Amino acid sequence: MSPHAPLPCPERAGVSCSTPHRSAIARRRSRRPQPARREPDAIINENINASQVRVVVDGEGQMGVMPLEQALDFARERGLDLVEIAGSADPPVVKAMDYGKFRYEQQKKAKEQRKKQAGQGELKEVRFRPRTDDHDYEFKMKHAREFLEKGNKVKAWVQFRGRDIIYKDQGRDMLDRFTEDLADIAKVDQPPTMEGRRMTIMLTPDKKK
Repeated sequence: MSPHAPLPCPERAGVSCSTPHRSAIARRRSRRPQPARREPDAIINENINASQVRVVVDGEGQMGVMPLEQALDFARERGLDLVEIAGSADPPVVKAMDYGKFRYEQQKKAKEQRKKQAGQGELKEVRFRPRTDDHDYEFKMKHAREFLEKGNKVKAWVQFRGRDIIYKDQGRDMLDRFTEDLADIAKVDQPPTMEGRRMTIMLTPDKKK
C-alpha cells in the first residue's frame, strides 16, 4: 500500500464508508442549546400585526383609524416610530413617538429609582419578647444602632406568645424605651401598632442629628 494512500474506512454498524460521518466533537457541538433571542421591549413599526390601527400622537391626541401602512407613513413623515400601546383593543391603539428617546427616559427613571431605593437603605428587624432581660435588650439595641448608623430603617417588634398577650403594657414600655435610647440618631417613622400578636414600631435614621 502506498504511504500516501487513504486509510481504509473502518466497518461500523449503520455507517456507510461512502458517506463521511461527523466527529464526536461535532456531534457534541450540535447538541449545544442556542442562546435565546431577546424579545423586543415593545411591538413597534412593521412588527405590529394588524391591518388597521387607531393612531395617537403625543401632544396632539387621536388621529383616527387608518390602515397600518398609512399609519407607518404618517409616523415616518414626522421622524417617529409607531408603538403598540393597546394590542387587545379593536382596532389596536398605537402611538407615534420617538421610541429611542422614550426608552432612554424610561431607563433613566428606572436608574434614578434604584438609586433612590439604595439611598433609603435596607429594612432591618429586631425582635423582643415582653420580658426580655436587660442584657439581651442592650445587645439588640446596640445592633439596631449600628443598622441606623449605616442608613438602614429598623423595625422593632415584640412577639406575644400564648399568655404573653397579658403583658401588652410591658411590650409597649419596652418599645418606648427602645425609641428613647435611639432618639439621638433616629426618629419614629411608624408609632407602635398591633399586627396580630406582634407590637411593632418603625424607626428611620434622622439625618438632622
